[in-house]
Amino acid sequence: MSADTIHRTVSADGTEIAGRVVGQGPPLVLLHGAMYSGETAFDELLPHLTDRFTCFLPSTRGRGLSADADDYRPERLLEDVTAYVDSIGQPVPMFGWSGGGMMALGAAASSDSVSSVIAHEPAVLEEWDEEFMGGFMDTVERMAVEVEQGRPEEAARVFMGVVLNDDELEAAIANGRHEVAAPSVPADVRLFENLDPNGPSMTDPDLLATVTVPVLLLQGERTPPVFERGNRHVVEHAPNAENRIIPGAGHGAPGIAPEAVARELISFLEGTPEPA
Repeated sequence: MSADTIHRTVSADGTEIAGRVVGQGPPLVLLHGAMYSGETAFDELLPHLTDRFTCFLPSTRGRGLSADADDYRPERLLEDVTAYVDSIGQPVPMFGWSGGGMMALGAAASSDSVSSVIAHEPAVLEEWDEEFMGGFMDTVERMAVEVEQGRPEEAARVFMGVVLNDDELEAAIANGRHEVAAPSVPADVRLFENLDPNGPSMTDPDLLATVTVPVLLLQGERTPPVFERGNRHVVEHAPNAENRIIPGAGHGAPGIAPEAVARELISFLEGTPEPA
């Protein structure tokens, strides 16, 4: 990715958070999820957006252009995101994918700098049942072993096998996305090891009830049930949330079906009133 501008700020604990700025038009923040950074998550989606929006592409700590830190608790990463959004200097819409969708919702609850949220299948821990959580933590252990043995791209492949449907996984591997994701995998392992199902949650029903800005949930038609439940959870608890389906897609839609995702995003934002 090449661009002329890098926007930088400092998180609450002093960690520098940075992201490229590309495109033209009103601002839009795009927030990566697991396996990626602001440098790598939206390669397929950006060409459909940069003629209409100035796209800010931050990375949370330990990824992309941002600095690293010792503390990887989710609340620290939320501080990274909120600091970056606040530093833009005006209310902005946010698009978040998976874990990025979860943090976009958290930022909307904690900052007046978020004017609306578009989230593709945000991670919603309240909907991770015992079976899914057990399988997920087994996956994290496998990923940690692969990282220790110097195979982060294989760790990325393992994770993708959990969240993508078979067709998406085949396409992602064929396009080398597991290799693109490899530099961010160590940060993911550290984040996953700090997940506490009983700790503070960005998608707690009481917190979602305070998110009064418009929220669009995007959901792949062929996505794992845990993401269907997550979208339903947000729609039930955020007062101005709606859900739209991406036909034929799954959790990987922003990379596999970028035109469809961009179409929904643009339609939603064009119908959202300008912030006061």
